[in-house]
Amino acid sequence: MPADIPQSGEKRQNVRAALDPIVTDPTASSSSSSSGTGKVALLQKVLTAPFTHRKRDSTRILEELAPVIMTPKMMNSAATVSSRNSRPTVTGGGSMARPRMDQFATLGRAPLRLSMGSRRLTSRDLEIVEATDRLLTEEVPEPDGVASDVSLLRGFNATIPAAEQSRTRRRQMRSVDAPHIGLKKLGMNARGMLTEEEDHDDEDVVVVHGKKGKSKGRESLSATKMLGRDELLRQSKEIQRDKENLYVKRSLINSEINEITHKIEALDEIRAKLERDILKLQEDELELDAELEGVKERLEFEQSATNRTSKAPGNDVPLPHSSRRRKGPAFLPSEHDDLPPGVAFMTLESHKTPITALDFSEPYGTLVSASQEESQPRVWDLFSGTEIGRLRGHSGTVKTIQVEANVCLTGSEDSTVRLWDLRKVDGEDSDGWGEVNLSDVVEEEGEEEGHDDEFRANGIRNTGKQKKREDPAYMRVLEGHTKAVTAMFFEDKCLVTGASDKTLRQWDLTTGQCVMTMDILWAISHQSATPSSSLSGSFFAGAGTFAVPTPAYADGSWDMYEDYVGAVQFWGYGLVSGSGDGAVRMWDMRTGQAHRTLAGHTAPVTCLQFDELHVVSGGLDKSIRIWDLRTGGIFETLNYEHPVTALQFDTRKIVAATGENGVKIYNRTSMQHSTLMTNGHTKPVERLRYMDRYMVSGARDATMKIWSL
Repeated sequence: MPADIPQSGEKRQNVRAALDPIVTDPTASSSSSSSGTGKVALLQKVLTAPFTHRKRDSTRILEELAPVIMTPKMMNSAATVSSRNSRPTVTGGGSMARPRMDQFATLGRAPLRLSMGSRRLTSRDLEIVEATDRLLTEEVPEPDGVASDVSLLRGFNATIPAAEQSRTRRRQMRSVDAPHIGLKKLGMNARGMLTEEEDHDDEDVVVVHGKKGKSKGRESLSATKMLGRDELLRQSKEIQRDKENLYVKRSLINSEINEITHKIEALDEIRAKLERDILKLQEDELELDAELEGVKERLEFEQSATNRTSKAPGNDVPLPHSSRRRKGPAFLPSEHDDLPPGVAFMTLESHKTPITALDFSEPYGTLVSASQEESQPRVWDLFSGTEIGRLRGHSGTVKTIQVEANVCLTGSEDSTVRLWDLRKVDGEDSDGWGEVNLSDVVEEEGEEEGHDDEFRANGIRNTGKQKKREDPAYMRVLEGHTKAVTAMFFEDKCLVTGASDKTLRQWDLTTGQCVMTMDILWAISHQSATPSSSLSGSFFAGAGTFAVPTPAYADGSWDMYEDYVGAVQFWGYGLVSGSGDGAVRMWDMRTGQAHRTLAGHTAPVTCLQFDELHVVSGGLDKSIRIWDLRTGGIFETLNYEHPVTALQFDTRKIVAATGENGVKIYNRTSMQHSTLMTNGHTKPVERLRYMDRYMVSGARDATMKIWSL
């Protein structure tokens, strides 16, 4: 702050200095017959707002009568009015006089709008109490914000048009009575502009250096007039005051700039809100499109249900239509809307090891889950959140599950796929029946001479008596793979499985027969280019065991990834697979040939899904890639800090498990990322499945969470 700005201790002197010229002005109190006109003029020089009620409290009077600093816009408006009113007027005596700037409505606040017609304003009209003495003894309140060290009265005087009069007066005092030297003509000649010859008889042109005749000397411009000591002191004070005025005006402009900045920020917030509203409308439109398509799909399904007579032999379970391609909204009870969004409202705790696979039939329906070091998937009632039974038959960890209505298919490390009827799940204890055990068979039949047991790599078939009986929910077993079954997808009568033996198999569920085998190694050897040169050569080993260490999860843990086929999905005759060589392949199920390879991932592909336009895949390279089916190129890439182990998407969002405790959600409309954490897992999530606004996730903490999206 400049040192010459008035401080708080000088307020009273500032007020007195500002009022003294007005009080002593003879025009301010011309006659007593003016009915208080001089008093009004006195206060109008100081005040900018009317005082509508008589107040006895001096502080209250001061607050009501305190002037307001004018903004630059008000200054311009006041200057315009001042220039209009600057024309001389004829007084009663016939002499010419300039009107005083006592038009109250033109000074101070512009919106005052006091209109009394042609009659002059009086103190009675304004109901102003004359409080000059009290005003001089009161402290002038300080405004908040910039220029807080300048009194209101001082700030007002700095912004009125009269503040420029001192500068004009000084220039006039410094002007000299010098003859006209034709500066305009000299300037035009310097620019090379032609001018008509003018008669300069009336001009006394000064010739500074002339050769003809005698040149008349000219006095210095600064020495032609002596200002005197008093005038110089006065000008010094005026200059200091003008500097103060500049400080006030600068503060006012900065204040107005800040105000405009705040308005721009407010408008930006409004614009951002409107843009979010537009995005919400786009999401609603996508939801309506999906709902319409889902309704049409269900209508077609119902119409064709009467013609659907295919059933698995020996049981009464029809093969349902896959829910993976269902786009319409799922049935949700009305209470679901009362749940807070993005919060896990139920926890299922029964497994002892990390979840390896899960799937459910519908929201609040039946869930089947599996975990490491357990060969019996568990069946849950999502409506009550209780375990209702187990599926007994596999002899190895279950790696993949698909549930449709009351039908469940499971793929296991024992290289088999089993078909189950969930309506027949028995909740009894597993003792006394379950999977066949080699030691049980040997113990029971070892004493019988001449009796041979037949063994196979993927299971046991005992020709003698068996000690254990089968699970009543068991329907069929599909055998053919030589290593762990790690991925599957079925729709209607067709099933496609992928296994660590580096093959894909197509099955007919009505007969249980494998109708086609697709060899990934053969596709690798015949493709035009390798998916990624950065992949290890061990990925392509024909007969070798596939094993890759996963990148560290968020908690620092890691596993050996051995699932060579990470995911499969088909639609019609088109099949898409993701494998350990980092490639996303598109197959023709009529010929068993891979006709396109999407190269981009630099590590094994663990999960994928596709629709009519895009393939979305995730892998151990910590990325999700969105592929354009029309061009085969990458449409968008989402990068994360940990490996991607599961994903699912629709037209509005992508939900993924990315090695963290929370579930990641990517909004495809607004391109914003969010994480589900509230009441969530305590270890990284590895499996998930959602339908509409209902989701189940499984994590390394051996629990499953039910979410409201």
